[in-house]
Amino acid sequence: MKDYFKVDEWKIIEEGFDPHYNKVAESVFSLGNGRMGQRANFEEAYSGETLQGNYVAGVYYPDKTRVGWWKNGYPEYFAKVLNAANWIGIDIRVAGMEFDLAKCHVSDFRRELNMKEGYLKRYFNILGRTNIEAEVTRFCSIVDDECGAIKYKFGVPDEGEPYTSIIPYIDGDVKNQDANYDEKFWEEVDRGFWEDGGYVHLRTKKTGFEVATGMRCFILVNGKPIAIEPNRIEKDKYVGCEYAIQLEEASDVTIYKFAANISSQNHPKEKLIEVLKETLDRIAAKGFDTMLAEQAAAWAEKWKHNDIIIEGDAAAQQGIRFNIFQLNQTYTGEDDRLNIGPKGFTGEKYGGSTYWDTEAYCVPFYLATAPQKVARNLLLYRYKQLGKAIDNATLLGFKNGAALYPMVTMDGTECHNEWEITFEEIHRNGAIAFTIFNYVRYTGDEAYLTDYGLEVLIAISRFWAQRITWSAQRQQYVMLGVTGPNEYENNVNNNWYTSTIATWCLKYTLEAIGKVKKANETRYNELATKISFEEETECQKFSDIIAKMYYAHDDELQIFLQQDGYLDKEQILVKDLPATERPLVQKWSWDRILRSVFIKQADVLQGLYFFEDDYDTETLRRNYDFYEPRTVHESSLSPCVHAILAARLGDIDRAYEFYLRTSRLDIDDYNNDTEDGCHITSMAGTWMSVVEGFGGMRVKDGVLSFNPLLPHKWEAFSFQVGFRDALLNVRVSKAGVSIKNKSNNSITVKVYGNDHTINANADTLIKKQA
Repeated sequence: MKDYFKVDEWKIIEEGFDPHYNKVAESVFSLGNGRMGQRANFEEAYSGETLQGNYVAGVYYPDKTRVGWWKNGYPEYFAKVLNAANWIGIDIRVAGMEFDLAKCHVSDFRRELNMKEGYLKRYFNILGRTNIEAEVTRFCSIVDDECGAIKYKFGVPDEGEPYTSIIPYIDGDVKNQDANYDEKFWEEVDRGFWEDGGYVHLRTKKTGFEVATGMRCFILVNGKPIAIEPNRIEKDKYVGCEYAIQLEEASDVTIYKFAANISSQNHPKEKLIEVLKETLDRIAAKGFDTMLAEQAAAWAEKWKHNDIIIEGDAAAQQGIRFNIFQLNQTYTGEDDRLNIGPKGFTGEKYGGSTYWDTEAYCVPFYLATAPQKVARNLLLYRYKQLGKAIDNATLLGFKNGAALYPMVTMDGTECHNEWEITFEEIHRNGAIAFTIFNYVRYTGDEAYLTDYGLEVLIAISRFWAQRITWSAQRQQYVMLGVTGPNEYENNVNNNWYTSTIATWCLKYTLEAIGKVKKANETRYNELATKISFEEETECQKFSDIIAKMYYAHDDELQIFLQQDGYLDKEQILVKDLPATERPLVQKWSWDRILRSVFIKQADVLQGLYFFEDDYDTETLRRNYDFYEPRTVHESSLSPCVHAILAARLGDIDRAYEFYLRTSRLDIDDYNNDTEDGCHITSMAGTWMSVVEGFGGMRVKDGVLSFNPLLPHKWEAFSFQVGFRDALLNVRVSKAGVSIKNKSNNSITVKVYGNDHTINANADTLIKKQA
């Protein structure tokens, strides 16, 4: 469906309504504010194919695991962010005709997501006995982040006093489409009305989260409020206010609906209704126009700090802004209990849970574009769940405080129910350790190691020390029965990436022990006592594994082998696959995929991305040239890594190709799965493709460095990064690299390998040497 949405640098635009693409559009036009989110479902009734989606951050349900054969160690449940009460609903009927775009004759349909100011607008005409023009504006406020607002305006021509019925409502009788047993997860606590609205108070089964969702509504005819007492409609988990209007002449009808989701995550349960009413009173007093103006101002401030400007390529510009927009809608970093689900607030797939995506892809974005506490909160999220990571490892037979962080989680408990992932995709432990390293490297916050990081690193290293096996035949340590990042192979031996990141974790743990002992020996001794760390014995074990780990390698090709036996597979390249057989996950049996050479996402190349300083350019090139042609990129996490490595190798054309793919993955529905929701965590990889890829940004020995490349189609590009006490705007053009220091602190950076001091509040142009 490429080119379905119009190219615009600040908007996503849909012209004409095609019901076959409606679920894709619902994902792409989703709104959120970090506390709540809403798919782009229609306010009015819609009887066509749709995925209703209203989500409240941090509220989840333990949906009982459903598997055919239960295995020891399986999690009891799969935690899911719930489809919460529908707050946007407005049923409308004019002259006996129900507004339903699946049934009505619709013309001049247009939908716009305004990314610059943070709102969704929709226009359409309904043609029939009475022709109606409608305009709808909606947003989730990032100023009042528990609230949303709607302005629904339609014109009714003079058709002989047409009767109009308008029913704004709150409907909590909802369910997740992916519920394992078709179960509904909410029960009603209370419902009620006030003068111009009502509320539904719900509680989740089992977990006991409570959310009060309420509305206040105002109806205007020709700009004047109507004095009509609504007919109150109530049923299980539902309240509605029906306004029956007899229009005497051609009229414009405007509905203002203010809504809020007040959660027990943030307020005492006994005060939810009180807080709800106070919140609705406050935003209704502001009014829609004031709230919308505040929304625009708040988004302007966000864009000031993290916009990327691409000159000369509108499609590339639209793509990166869409990715940054969705990231800012999903996570604000204000609450260390929250994390980033792969679909954010745009769909149900993956349950809204936390994956290793956060550490591998999202943290770099927030390190550079947000206050330091935002990335720190993402690390603290994992630290606070260390006890449960140790419990998870204990369930699988590990001892002595070894920790295995979950592949999928809400509260630290593993809740992924596929054995090849739950038991075998253990490289996620390495991503969490790498993020501690990455955070300290970028921020210089060595105190984090002392206070929190070292405890996590030791627990992870204890896991690796028990997970490896000594091979008497090889006289080396081996890593058996794992799944690497390439999930199109399961239960393999000696996956190069897993073995590499395991030994890297051990090395970094030894380094961190030395740093913490030197910085604060008292704290170190307290920690060693707390976790019963036998330094001499355990460190010797770590060192022995580092020295004797086996890594699969092919001497003839001079490449790292993805795992033992990879070259035994029939070596077919992706370019030789018929287009009709892709995506493989939708066209092939799982058995056929597992036996094939094809790679879902970067695997060996993921390790080369993380640890590129350990390898020379030719090693990177050989492995890239071998593995990329065998990669189908059917994971959203794949194109960004390939873009960054291609740029590192100076292959600007391939880097640009992969950048477009990652930036427009959802807009153009590359993998035929956007209808399930947008790929939020990989969107941070899009930012990395520009900043680390084309911008060549790295941190080495505490110094920020840039080695930029300019794609042929671009006239210039610019981005902004915060680094320690400096805020830099970097613009890359054919003339060179311009760096503007927007802070009061001078900073020394490397550009094309040379040191340059950028004075406070100064702008420096650095020309690339021929």
